[in-house]
Amino acid sequence: MLSIRNLVHVYPNGTRALDDVSLEVPTGMFGLLGPNGAGKSTLMRSIATLQTPTSGQMTFGEIDVIKQPEELRRTLGYLPQDFGVYPRVSAYDMLDHMAVLKGIADGKDRKATVESLLNQVNLWPVRKKALAGFSGGMRQRFGIAQALIGQPRLIIVDEPTAGLDPEERNRFLNLLAEIGESVVVILSTHIVEDVADLCPRMAVLADGKIRLEGAPSDLLGQMQGRVWKKTIDKADLPEHRVQHEVISTRLFAGRTVIHVLSDAKPGPGFEPVSGGLEDVYFSTLSASRRAA
Repeated sequence: MLSIRNLVHVYPNGTRALDDVSLEVPTGMFGLLGPNGAGKSTLMRSIATLQTPTSGQMTFGEIDVIKQPEELRRTLGYLPQDFGVYPRVSAYDMLDHMAVLKGIADGKDRKATVESLLNQVNLWPVRKKALAGFSGGMRQRFGIAQALIGQPRLIIVDEPTAGLDPEERNRFLNLLAEIGESVVVILSTHIVEDVADLCPRMAVLADGKIRLEGAPSDLLGQMQGRVWKKTIDKADLPEHRVQHEVISTRLFAGRTVIHVLSDAKPGPGFEPVSGGLEDVYFSTLSASRRAA
C-alpha cells in the first residue's frame, strides 16, 4: 500500500504543482487521470524520489519515501514519459547494462533476469536489434522490461500509451494488466480509455488537487440519469454554455454534439446518455474550472 498524505510541491518560480494531495493506492492497477499540466508528472517524480516535495508524507509499506529514498528505490520500477537509451545498443545488451546498475552483479543471475524479462515483454525475437530500430510500442515494452528489473513491488508508468497505434496500445495494456496482479502499479495518463480498461481504482488530478477518487464502477453509477446529449449548430454553443452545464463537445457530421450534466431533462431536444468514464472525467474537470 502506498499512502500519500497532504503532499505539497511548490517550484522556485512559485508554481504550486501539488496542493494538499492525499491518496491511498492498494495493490493492483491504479489510474491517475488528469489533463496536461495537472501535476501528474510532478506527483510521479515525487513518488519515484526524483524530487523532494515541499511538505507532506509518503509511505510505502514500512518505508518512509521522503526520509528513506534509497530503500524505496530498491523496490521501485519507473517508466517515465521520456526515457533515454543508447540507440545503437541492442535490447539485450542495454537491459544487461541496466541490470548491472540495479545491483545484479552475478553474471548467471543477470543472464536469467534479462532473458526472462525479454520473453515477458515479447521482445526475445528482436533481442539483438538496436533500440534505434524499435517502434514506439517496442520501446515502451523495453521500458517496462527495465522497470521490472529486481522484481519491484511499486511500478510507476507515466503517459505510457501516448503515440502508440491501437495494436501496440492493446499489447502494452495487456502486459501492464498482467504485471498489476501482484504489485502496486500507478498508471498516470490523460487517456480515459487506458484507465477504464485496466484500473479497479482511480483518481482525477487537476490544478494540483485530487478532484475525484474511487472505483470506476462506483463513479459511473453516480452519473446514471444525469448525462444528456443534444446535437446543435456550432453557433448555438455559447448560448447552451450559458444555459446548461456543458461538460464536453465534439463535432459529428458538421454539427456539434454536446453532453450536459443535469439531474433532470435540460430541455427540448435532449436525450439521456448512459454516462461513461469520459463523462465522469469531463464533469470533474468542468467542476474544477468553475471552482477556480
